[in-house]
Amino acid sequence: MPDDTSLISPSLEEVLGDELTQLAEAGLRRTLKSVRQRRAGTVLIDGERIADFASNDYLGLAADPRLARAAAAVLESEGTGAGAARLISGNHPIHEALEKELAAFKHCARALMFGSGYMVNVGVIPALVGEQDVVYSDALNHASLIDGCRLSKATLRVFAHADLGALEAQLQADAGQFRRSLIVVEGVFSMDGDMFPLAGLVPLAKRYGAWTYVDDAHGTGVMGERGRGAIEHHDVLGKVDVVVGTLGKALGTMGAYVAGSARLIEFLLNRARSFVFTTGTPPAMAAATLEAMRIADTESWRRTTVRERAARLRLRLQQGGLNIPGQPDGHIIPVHIGDPVRTMQIAGDMRRRGFLLGGVRPPTVPAGTSRLRISVSAMHPRELVDALAANLLDALSQGGKRT
Repeated sequence: MPDDTSLISPSLEEVLGDELTQLAEAGLRRTLKSVRQRRAGTVLIDGERIADFASNDYLGLAADPRLARAAAAVLESEGTGAGAARLISGNHPIHEALEKELAAFKHCARALMFGSGYMVNVGVIPALVGEQDVVYSDALNHASLIDGCRLSKATLRVFAHADLGALEAQLQADAGQFRRSLIVVEGVFSMDGDMFPLAGLVPLAKRYGAWTYVDDAHGTGVMGERGRGAIEHHDVLGKVDVVVGTLGKALGTMGAYVAGSARLIEFLLNRARSFVFTTGTPPAMAAATLEAMRIADTESWRRTTVRERAARLRLRLQQGGLNIPGQPDGHIIPVHIGDPVRTMQIAGDMRRRGFLLGGVRPPTVPAGTSRLRISVSAMHPRELVDALAANLLDALSQGGKRT
């Protein structure tokens, strides 16, 4: 007869401790760092001010005092929270004012705000497609898009990254087999910084009767003549069925939105669970975002500066012998390392040199593709960009083991 102790399962603490140890040994364990006083392309970490090349604050608006003043005015008059889901009693006129601006910005009839980009994607995709339908998803789509596709329970087809030919082959093979077809891509891919060929996507989708869904989180505010994103850059404004964007990146606040036809938005505010069953975003954040949109529109030098600094950094790194993928002025710059341990060693070395870079490892990126993710801001002076390039090339030559 077996000992009764053999039937006792390991405790939660034991199981989680073992898994955390395994993550650490594989170089995949993550920790939080305390970051304060974001200003002028720098942050304060452990009392030291260092250059921030890790954030998504592309236009340098996250610490702009004009946004803080706009938020403070509404905080004073309206309080800190919406108080309820927007379909109950949490809908404020400033929410609607912001949605109207976002819709016009994206050349769409209407827009709807969510608490985050993740909430948009896990709410909107399952609302649009289900078990009788098919979703075509780019191989390098963000985790929130992947999760939204899985939650929909639709048949999922993953096609080679940014490959219209591979996508068309799948569309041809599936013709007539499903009730609805949805193509899900990013405008600017968050980890590689390259763009999807949207100009070719729109006519291809129409040819096969598929709907288009573009998450333009990293293009909004930066790409296009007026900062309307990758959809403006590729001249498909008003031609994409479902347009998604975030407010916490180039616009420097928080939240996200989906834009499209009036009927689409009316449907989603009834059926997107991550909108229906959550408290509305704080009105003060909507006020700050409206101010951010005004600044981004009137101060076009911010977009120009981001692109110029990105082109400069890419050139410096390429001159140092690195292969930097993506367009010449792309504001997200991946430096592929491969091994996650070495990636974090080099990120640590750069931190000691005064530069904060993103060390990106699985599951954020596929195994074997760990990298440094460098993001450029309008607040980075040329001299700082040059210093980053010189220090990074030196750190890479030393293997990231400098102490």
